[in-house]
Amino acid sequence: MLLKKPHRMNKFEKFIGSGFGTGFIPFASGTFGSFAALILYWIPGFENIYIIAPLIMLTTIYGVALGSKFEIAFGKDPSECTIDEVAGMWISLLFLPKSIIISVITFFVWRIFDIVKPSPVRNMEKLPGGYGIMLDDVMGGIYTCLLMNICVNYIAPGFFKGLI
Repeated sequence: MLLKKPHRMNKFEKFIGSGFGTGFIPFASGTFGSFAALILYWIPGFENIYIIAPLIMLTTIYGVALGSKFEIAFGKDPSECTIDEVAGMWISLLFLPKSIIISVITFFVWRIFDIVKPSPVRNMEKLPGGYGIMLDDVMGGIYTCLLMNICVNYIAPGFFKGLI
């Protein structure tokens, strides 16, 4: 949903679109948005696929609309919009054992993917409006999720089992 004319955002839209206000932190807003998502993940039961998957879908869909509004208000791919980091972080954590050390490792791997943006993640950024804002982070979250699940379950399960 691309907006063609200026649209005001209400306080709720600004709060959600900015990743619970983290987008308005003047430095490292993406890291703070990812950290806010990680804190929410640690609510008991949040990792349940029947809870986290619908929240990821809702955040992604709503994030496309909010991302478009944020671009109108703040310019192309604004740092104030961190709902994309929230969705990407949650995707990164899918299907992993819920342990602090695995969550911390996943957080750092996710941040690396989000900053480096390997192909085709960088190409997704070129999509218009909220699509470009959200889909590069969704893809980065999928990369992180795949890498972490392969490491935890196949490459070094004994190492990670000791960390759980």
